[in-house]
Amino acid sequence: MYKLLILVLLLGLGQYTYAQHEQHKPNQQQTEIYTCPMHPEVQSTKPGKCPKCGMTLVKQKPKAPAKQQQQVPKKEPAKAKPAAPPKQPVQQKQTQPAHKHAQPTPKKTETPVQNPEEKEKPVHKAGHKPESPGQTYKPRTVRYDLYVRDTLVNFTGRTRRAVAINGSIPAPALTFTQGDTAEIYVHNEMDVETSIHWHGVFLPNRFDGVPWLTQKPIKPHSTYLYKFPIIQNGTYWYHSHSAFQEQSGMYGALIFNKVNEPDMPAIPIVLSDWTDMNPKEVYRSLRSANDWFSIQKGATQGYAEAIRKGYFGTKLKNEWKRMEAMDVSDVAYEKFLTNGQDIAEQTHFTAGDVVKLRVVNGGASTYFWLTYSGSKITVVGNDGNDVEPVEVDRLIIAPAETYDLLVTIPENMQYEFLATAEDRTNSTSLWLGRGMKMPAQRLGKLKYFEGMKMMNDMMKMSGDMQPMDMQMSNQQMDMNSVMYPEISGQDHTIHGGDEMKPATDTSMHMKQQADTTAHQGHHMQGHDMNNMSTSGSNGEMVTLNYGMLRATEKTTLKPGPEKVLRFELTGNMNRYVWTMDNKTVSESDRILIKKGENVKIIMFNNSMMRHPMHLHGHDFRVINKQGEYAPMKNVLDILPMETDTIEFAASESGDWFFHCHILYHMIAGMGRVFTYQNSPPNPELPNPEKARKMFNREDKVFLPSAQIGLESNGSDGEFILGSSRYQISTEWRIGFKKEYGIESETYFGRYIGKMQWLFPFIGFDYHYNSTVNEPENNMFGQLSNQNNRKAFVAGVQYTLPMLIVSEMRVDTEGKLRFQLRRDDVPLTSRLRLNLMGNTDKEYMVGLRYIVTKYTSLSTHYDSDMKYGAGLTFVY
Repeated sequence: MYKLLILVLLLGLGQYTYAQHEQHKPNQQQTEIYTCPMHPEVQSTKPGKCPKCGMTLVKQKPKAPAKQQQQVPKKEPAKAKPAAPPKQPVQQKQTQPAHKHAQPTPKKTETPVQNPEEKEKPVHKAGHKPESPGQTYKPRTVRYDLYVRDTLVNFTGRTRRAVAINGSIPAPALTFTQGDTAEIYVHNEMDVETSIHWHGVFLPNRFDGVPWLTQKPIKPHSTYLYKFPIIQNGTYWYHSHSAFQEQSGMYGALIFNKVNEPDMPAIPIVLSDWTDMNPKEVYRSLRSANDWFSIQKGATQGYAEAIRKGYFGTKLKNEWKRMEAMDVSDVAYEKFLTNGQDIAEQTHFTAGDVVKLRVVNGGASTYFWLTYSGSKITVVGNDGNDVEPVEVDRLIIAPAETYDLLVTIPENMQYEFLATAEDRTNSTSLWLGRGMKMPAQRLGKLKYFEGMKMMNDMMKMSGDMQPMDMQMSNQQMDMNSVMYPEISGQDHTIHGGDEMKPATDTSMHMKQQADTTAHQGHHMQGHDMNNMSTSGSNGEMVTLNYGMLRATEKTTLKPGPEKVLRFELTGNMNRYVWTMDNKTVSESDRILIKKGENVKIIMFNNSMMRHPMHLHGHDFRVINKQGEYAPMKNVLDILPMETDTIEFAASESGDWFFHCHILYHMIAGMGRVFTYQNSPPNPELPNPEKARKMFNREDKVFLPSAQIGLESNGSDGEFILGSSRYQISTEWRIGFKKEYGIESETYFGRYIGKMQWLFPFIGFDYHYNSTVNEPENNMFGQLSNQNNRKAFVAGVQYTLPMLIVSEMRVDTEGKLRFQLRRDDVPLTSRLRLNLMGNTDKEYMVGLRYIVTKYTSLSTHYDSDMKYGAGLTFVY
């Protein structure tokens, strides 16, 4: 018996030793692991599809023998327990969304959770009726941990600060299945506050993510838990709603899969715009009427260019109507990005593959034209909602919109999915497939003077739009089409590549028909206009518009009381103030609605800019020719001169933001707040009055600007501190010679009217000259006191045609003064002319050549300080 036990022991020990020896053999056959290119955390021991995005799993490359570790075969992802929280930040494939120069910081100690009580609370269902997730799916709780950090990036060759989530720009794509519960911990590791808005998601109001409207901001070095049920499916996204963090990189895709998602590879694509300039400085520059961005984009439309191109009369008429140069976007961006790269690739597709592109426009202010070199584009979803498939050649995606698109790989080559900025300054690409590259056609530079000519005809002297005796809606008549060179056959590539013969477009036919119809006084409505814009006969390019979108199911609202609201979208490009009904958010009351109402909103865009209007927490019907099958959306891109109608069922509670999703328009004040009557108090905001003041402060901020001249005869300049309505300014002239004297004029006033051409003010005027001069009368016959004047003044400024600022004022000594002034007449793209004259017999003429955003070469002649030349610094 004793010998038998020893024998059994030796046999067991030998087998264990043999197993250990076999494990460390370098030629040991390893278990093949398949992983998802978009979600590397998904791994399987056999081929298949990714349960998160539907992409085909690819074989993982074996590791080097020296680094081999014991491999434990993993179970299929569908059988794993997804509720287990990951201990590390969610990672993505490095070549997809993460920028290679982003610098993640080491994980810090867990921060305190601001709302720990939410962890154990039952999930509150949003007021919307959930879509049926099916009978075969067991809902899960899916947890993500998002670490928000300051980081450094280098998209352009220059290192700049940015905001990254889990070390990635864009942030990781978060994937759920309809019926799941989202449990998302946001760890704010920055030194400033932050927030996250779950764009397009039906969720409890307190988790909508708007600081001081639905929650307090997430404090620095703390954690906040967002917890909500997933009752939808489709493509959505998430982004910061704090200050300018969205522009700095804080955005990512949000994918809600159906329970039985079609077996098709799907790629989340986040388009975005990047500027090396601090976004706060971008906004300040826009508010100070600095035209540096136009210079960068070649869009100044100076008089020399107008004469050279035969548009001198057009330019004169443009300024006679007090309009600035024509443009379609506000900011000059250094880069446009696809999943954090200017050029991205997905090379594992082969001929015949049909790929679903889940496209998110995460740009702060950029519209993108989407084209594909391999085939037509089939649109199957918009803003998370399915639509009947519609085949187009191209479409434009507004900031914050999402589209689900199907494209085909025709042959074993590489095809380009091209996103071109609306202002045609640059583009970004995703290449699909492998082999010889098949580039998409480039879009040429806009013909700005053609756009200016049309704008002159559309605008009245008052700044309002001319009535055109026709109905425009649903993007079916793009007035900017006159600027598109691909229509007239004068296309030039923006990257210096081979010029391709442009396809024709129906937009020109639309314009011609519109002109004819307006002349005849007829109305163009619904179906007729749609036919013009969608016809694909005779080789014409088919461009998507909202009139072509048709829901897959009836979307009519249940009968109920109706509340009708009308808004006019208004703006002032000169002072960069964007409003609704000429009121900013802080100047308007909240709009009360009742649960159970059907709310109808009729909007007229009385500005020359497109505005993507977004409603938080709700989908709305876009009223078009599809009747009961009108599409559901959460962003409406409304073109200049359009009147669009949307409607939604009021089924929630609390406060919901409705705003333009161009970031700088929203911050300037273009929005409203819908408030459900009799809503329970928001536990996130125990002091509603304080919260309202904090929320309203954004568009009331005063921003500085200055122009300081240092020339051979002295210094002259102006400092301005202005808000959307009020302004305080100080203008000075200091002579370097005794006889030149010192002058300063300080004004404080308020801009009045929709166009803000009227500016009443009060102030103080100081003139001093120590030399004895001959007494002189002003042009009103009054004895001038300009050599030794210390007086309070009151007056009014008014902007005349040709953008000339007239001023009439009186001082406390009874002296009157009338003055005309025009600054920055654009002679060329960089050369500016300044003129001034008044009834005190003072006058000035000067030139300024812009070298950089902040410096210019300058010279001028002043009646008091004579000739001078030097530098002018602009801030």
